[in-house]
Amino acid sequence: MNFASKQTAPQSSQPTCLPWPREIVDRTGWLAFAESLAKGERELLSLWGEGSSVHMAVLEQREPRLRILSLECPDGAFPSVARLHIPASRLERAICDLYGLKSEGAPDHRPWLDHGRWGIRQPCGAQEKINSTCDPYEFLPVEGEPFHQIPVGPVHAGIIEPGHFRFSANGETVIRLEERLGFVHKGIDQLMSGASIERAAQIAARVSGDSTVAYSLAFAQAVEAAFDVNVPPRAAYLRALMAELERLANHFGDVGAICNDAAFALMHAQCGLVRERILREAASCFGHRLMMDRIAPGGVLVDLEREKVAGLYALIEWIELMTPRLIALFGDTTSLQDRTVGTGVVSESLAKQYACGGYVGRASGREFDARKAIGYAPYPQFAFEIGASKECDVDARVWVRFDEIRASLQIVRQILDGAPEGPIIAAWALPEDWTREGAALVEGFRGDIFVWLRIRADGVVQRCHLRDPSWFQWPLLEAAIKDNIVADFPLCNKSFNCSYSGHDL
Repeated sequence: MNFASKQTAPQSSQPTCLPWPREIVDRTGWLAFAESLAKGERELLSLWGEGSSVHMAVLEQREPRLRILSLECPDGAFPSVARLHIPASRLERAICDLYGLKSEGAPDHRPWLDHGRWGIRQPCGAQEKINSTCDPYEFLPVEGEPFHQIPVGPVHAGIIEPGHFRFSANGETVIRLEERLGFVHKGIDQLMSGASIERAAQIAARVSGDSTVAYSLAFAQAVEAAFDVNVPPRAAYLRALMAELERLANHFGDVGAICNDAAFALMHAQCGLVRERILREAASCFGHRLMMDRIAPGGVLVDLEREKVAGLYALIEWIELMTPRLIALFGDTTSLQDRTVGTGVVSESLAKQYACGGYVGRASGREFDARKAIGYAPYPQFAFEIGASKECDVDARVWVRFDEIRASLQIVRQILDGAPEGPIIAAWALPEDWTREGAALVEGFRGDIFVWLRIRADGVVQRCHLRDPSWFQWPLLEAAIKDNIVADFPLCNKSFNCSYSGHDL
């Protein structure tokens, strides 16, 4: 498929994608970018399929800007990026599962999202029907007499999503962890294809429920970029307010859960109290605890009433009083420090290689935050500092969360002090000329969320790709638990808090 030829726009050698152009490359050009990723000259943001094509988004190192590349695969195959740059491996396996496009020379050809339970192969491609109810999965073998395997999941204790973890251990020491995910695959690619913009926005908001604001914002920004829509200033401020409230609620929830996994229930209860109050205030201000479906292309659907501002000020002042107490409680509790310091180390080199975002990356020296690096509205107007550490362990990931909490409190206060009056959504209409493409990179509480989409002239989404930060964090959890004891896995896992749903699509 030649996407440029499908457009009725003025003739161009490259398709039109905003704000970052999409470039058509040949196999040589594709491999050249893969080699630059291996050398650390660029960072991989995402890799996805479409029909008989593959696309790749990379982040330039010299200046924080994105490049989107496309390669036609008329024979159903493309040169493997993972052969040179291993972080692409699971994305390539997902492309094969969904579209049937093979990665030539890939180090791992095992299925990833497809467990053999869909009734078809390649649901976004040829759709070959099958009768299998479950495919066997070949985990890496255990070699050596002292070693044994411990299978955990996919069903876990507590109300969490499913994922399988296969530990190879020598006594209590973990030698290797291998993950098996995909149990909550929802068919996001298929649901997006053919959906209206309104319906697609609702789907995006449900990719990972704890990041519903971030996903809604990323989708909306991609649509707005495609159609050159200017969001009203007040709407931009309200979007940032929702995003920071979401970030605060999740960070407090994570800190408490990490402490709970170290058997310190007091911290869990205190952090749960803060999180609950944030969610209740969000419901009071925006009509929904998670603020789901409150952001739409063009702006927001719910305004912040004047009488609700006082409640938000009171909330922020209360959290500002609680946070130092929680920090002291965490830092001064010797039993907690004994469990978290030096546990679950992720090296700086791995964090950089995987372009790992969020608190996981920043706790291992990769100081990337899309709010600053990309600088989407209204964040360039705000003064705030992102957290960072080079300690690389569970403890560092908690302290980075505390730093982000302080930054979010600063941002919320600046929003409340300076939010302009005016409309909350832009009036815009679909042009009747040609297909449009747009992309966005937004900072969620876990890290950067990438969205690329193509919308036909009739307003139907032709293709939408959403990449959760967990794609590049889950593999690092395998590295983090190595040489730790099995009992520390819940602690390491919660310090990452990767999304199963956001990853499984």
